[in-house]
Amino acid sequence: MWQQTPCFCLILSTIITGSLVVSLDMKVAPVVTVPRGEDAVLSCSFTHPKQQDYSGKIIVRWLARESHALPFFSCSIKNDSMEEPSGCSGSGLRYSLKGDPRRGELSLLIRQVHEADNGTYFCYVELDGWRNYLRKETHLYMTANPQILNLSVVEMRSGSGAATQRLRCEAEGHPLPTISWLSASRSLSEDQVQTSQVGPFRLVSSVPYQEEDVFTCRVESRLGGAERRYPPGNSLLIGLTACGLTVLLLLLLVTGFIFYRRNRARAESSPVYENTAAAPPDTSPVYGNADVVENHRLQRSDCPAEGDVELRPVYSVLSLNSVVYSPVNLQQ
Repeated sequence: MWQQTPCFCLILSTIITGSLVVSLDMKVAPVVTVPRGEDAVLSCSFTHPKQQDYSGKIIVRWLARESHALPFFSCSIKNDSMEEPSGCSGSGLRYSLKGDPRRGELSLLIRQVHEADNGTYFCYVELDGWRNYLRKETHLYMTANPQILNLSVVEMRSGSGAATQRLRCEAEGHPLPTISWLSASRSLSEDQVQTSQVGPFRLVSSVPYQEEDVFTCRVESRLGGAERRYPPGNSLLIGLTACGLTVLLLLLLVTGFIFYRRNRARAESSPVYENTAAAPPDTSPVYGNADVVENHRLQRSDCPAEGDVELRPVYSVLSLNSVVYSPVNLQQ
C-alpha cells in the first residue's frame, strides 16, 4: 500500500495542476499578416476565474521560433497594483505590450517589421503562486512586394575555362516571386535559363547574353509585379533630347526670320520724301497720340551768285503719323 502512495500523489498532483491549467484560457490570432516596414500587433489575451481576487504577479513572456527558447521579451506586474507595468511598454521600445496584463491583454507590438521578424511566436503568461502558466503559438507573416534589386552582365567561367557573358537578374519579395525573361531579339530554351534561390526572400536568374541582345527581366507574385529592361533605354532618351534641342533651335530661327522680315517690310513701306518747296508754314511741333514721327534735315542747295542760301527740307517717315518740323538756318 505504501508503494502505491507516490503513484497516488503523482496522479492527484496531475489532476490538481491540470484543473488549474484548464481554468486559464488564452486566445491568440493564428496568423498576423503585415507589410514590410509597418508595425505588427500579435494579438494575445487571457482570462482566469479569480481575476478580481488574485493579488500576485502576472508574468508575461514572448518567445520566438521554439517553444522552449529563451524569451526575447519579458515583463511583470502585480495584479492589485496601480503602477504602470515595469518594462512592458514604451515609445522607444521595438517590442512592447499593446495593452494592460491586469485586464488580460498580452498582445505584442513589433515596430517596423522586417524580414528577420517573419516566423513563429509564442505568447506565455504565468501567475505567481499558482504554479500555473499557459502558452500558445501564433505566426507573423511579413509581405514584401516583388522588386528587382539588380540587373547586370556578369562574366562566368564554364567547365572548360572559357569565359561567357550572362545577364543576371536579382529579385526579392514575399511570397517569393517568379522570374521570367522576355526578348524581342531572340528566343531562349529552358536549359539556357538558370534560376536559384539565394535566401528566404531572394532569387537570382541568368541567361546567356550577347552585345546585340535586348532582354526584359520580369518578377511577379500575387502582390504585384515589376520589370526592368537591359540595356536601359538611354540611347532613346539621348535621341529624344537631341530631337527636342533641334526643334527648339528651328523655332528660334523661324522666329528670328519672321521678326527680320516684318521689320524689313515696315521699312520698305515707309517712303522717303524730298521737297524743294518752302517748308510748311506751321512749324510748331505736333504732339499727342501720334503714330508717325518724321525726322528731317535741311540741306544746303547750290548757292546763288548773290550769296543767298536756299534751304530745302529733306525728311523721311519712320513710323509715326504726326510730322515734326524743325527748320534750321544754315549760314555760309
